[in-house]
Amino acid sequence: MTDAPIADEPTTFDVTDSSVVYEGVVWDIRRDTVAYGDGTMVREYVDHTGAVAVYAEDDEGRVLVIQQYRHPVGLRDWELPAGLLDQPGEDHLTAAQRELAEEADLEADDWSHLVTYNTSSGGSDEFIEIFRASGVRPTGSAFEREAEEADIVTRWVPRAELVEAVLAGRLHNSALIVAVLAAEAAARR
Repeated sequence: MTDAPIADEPTTFDVTDSSVVYEGVVWDIRRDTVAYGDGTMVREYVDHTGAVAVYAEDDEGRVLVIQQYRHPVGLRDWELPAGLLDQPGEDHLTAAQRELAEEADLEADDWSHLVTYNTSSGGSDEFIEIFRASGVRPTGSAFEREAEEADIVTRWVPRAELVEAVLAGRLHNSALIVAVLAAEAAARR
């Protein structure tokens, strides 16, 4: 037993075979054979680019949320402005700033790291890094959106209302849930 703070431990095992079994438009499905213990195991997972999200809160304690259609879950869910890390070499903060501008026509003066988490450690290698933005203001021009982003709805909602909606099970987007609860916990410290 140790008194060290609890933390995930980076660990690797030899991957004896790795192949893309499905190449998708946005991400792939990868199959790895891993030397583990006295044998091997085969694991398939979503080979994901990773993503960023933006938790923007104004001086009144209201959080910017966007609503858009999400086909896999059949919902127009409320979520944070977010996007894939799909531009080679792009810094995570730069990606977050780009997503805030593209999805909400906003920019911010102050940026800081809020939380990073893995969306599904048993089925995907995706990590989402969520940045906190403040000093938010409109960009000089509107971004031209298409597909499910064409009819995005934006709304500023008090953090307390979002916490209540998360705990009541009315909101389901993981990045929104993680960010709202992390911001609430940070505010209570």
